[in-house]
Amino acid sequence: MATSVLSLRMDRELLERLRRHAARRGMSVQDYVVRTLIRSDFDERFRAAVEETERFYGVT
Repeated sequence: MATSVLSLRMDRELLERLRRHAARRGMSVQDYVVRTLIRSDFDERFRAAVEETERFYGVT
């Protein structure tokens, strides 16, 4: 898998919150953010698939 770099600028308060959330899960901030983005992307794709299936079967 090829990787790329994404640089983020955030305020100190947000970074500290991310550090706390990541630490509770025994993760680095980078891993925590990446997993959160992956989960969000999956949720969005899943929701779109459900909506498409409902349209196909005429469920509203």
